[in-house]
Amino acid sequence: MSASHRPSGIGQTLRALAHLLEYPDESRRAALPAVAEALCAEAALSESGQQKILGLIEALQSGDAFDVEATYVEVFDRGRSTSLHLFEHVHGDSRDRGSAMVDLIKTYEQRGLFLDDSELPDFLPVVLEFASTLPCKDAISFIGEFAHILNAIHSALVKRKAPYSCVVASLIELAGETVELVQLKEEAPIDETWEEPEPFSGCSSGGQSRPDIPKPIQVLRRSTRTHIGEEK
Repeated sequence: MSASHRPSGIGQTLRALAHLLEYPDESRRAALPAVAEALCAEAALSESGQQKILGLIEALQSGDAFDVEATYVEVFDRGRSTSLHLFEHVHGDSRDRGSAMVDLIKTYEQRGLFLDDSELPDFLPVVLEFASTLPCKDAISFIGEFAHILNAIHSALVKRKAPYSCVVASLIELAGETVELVQLKEEAPIDETWEEPEPFSGCSSGGQSRPDIPKPIQVLRRSTRTHIGEEK
């Protein structure tokens, strides 16, 4: 982030960007005018970054609902390189991902953020909502800790020519880091990744684990978290 553009606060911007990375169902699309208003009011992004985000918001608002939702699924749910679950990029399906999730849940709860049964703690919109509760300096530092993962996701989005690449680029910008295109490993086709294993051989695909391989722990806590526009 340049010295000439140091925002005094980024909380509303983080919550707005988190909203844009959620599945764009009818209710979330209906809230897009408020998202645009929050971004403009806080003015935490550079002018060029803000214009790109506003362009995405316009596309989401004006696009056919089916096409908008299908694009989201195609971008984020068909391939690991664009996954919005951060620990998947670090730990994959290993046991370490489970323990990392437990630690992250504890961090959230220490600051009063509780997840409901449907949410995983490493989902980027959830991570950003947590960051939005931190003081500006701490939020910037927190995002910077996983900027390398964001750069990998951004690179994969650019490779796919996905409209959401500007959202991740904006997060890297907010962290004061440089947006860089990184070399990505080739992914197996999604159908091959999830194909059925041979009978009695156990699961061996990239999306499943054999019985003798430890499975990740997933810990979820029942409670309530706030959303954009609600008071903390």
